Amino acid sequence: MIRARNLSKVFRIPHAKKRTLFHNLRALVNGGFEYEEFYALRDVSFCVGEGEFVGIMGKNGSGKTTLLKLLSEIYLPTSGDMQIRGAVYPLLELGIGFQPDFTVRDNLYIYGSFLGFSRRAMKSKLGAILEFAELQRFVDARLDTLSSGMKARLAFAIAMQAQASIYLVDEVLAVGDHWFREKCRQEFRRLKSERRTVLLVSHAEDDVLELCDRVIVLWDGSIASEGRPQEMIEYYHSLSA
Repeated sequence: MIRARNLSKVFRIPHAKKRTLFHNLRALVNGGFEYEEFYALRDVSFCVGEGEFVGIMGKNGSGKTTLLKLLSEIYLPTSGDMQIRGAVYPLLELGIGFQPDFTVRDNLYIYGSFLGFSRRAMKSKLGAILEFAELQRFVDARLDTLSSGMKARLAFAIAMQAQASIYLVDEVLAVGDHWFREKCRQEFRRLKSERRTVLLVSHAEDDVLELCDRVIVLWDGSIASEGRPQEMIEYYHSLSA
């Protein structure tokens, strides 16, 4: 389903020799910048089978989101290759594409179009989405009048309408309050019962223990270890100590 071999992603960070705007502009024109190569990922190889629910853990900056963006083809790898069989849906940044000046109803149709749904299809899903997001009263309110938590609930409720065989998930189980997070977990339990393939980036150990079949630990852009969830959580703690 997913096979990655020696994936690396390098970002070039420019360093100007002078601090003034004039010297920076001259350096840009003359090619006078020095660059530092930063390996966000280095030689990452792994396989995920059909129907597996795999957790990805690591400290901030360890390459977790970069990996998901490579698998989503948002980034291109600097080196290495990957093979993915099946439709991929990335849940990386909820709410991208929302229009703050439009109503909740209008944004629901717009966001649904990104998922490939027609206006008619989204109209049939309108009631269920609003009920899940607990936003029935706000369907005709402008989006920019809603709190950030309400927007996240709406984005998650719409996103879970996607029909894909592979889901790439970056910390979205952290949205909303305790009660809404439990509704989100229930959706992922459904994906697990349906044997969908899921890569879940999370710092929430309870979610990792409940949902994941195994865990990959990233450290400074490389795979430090992989194995059973409880063992990898303990291993991660040992790295952080």
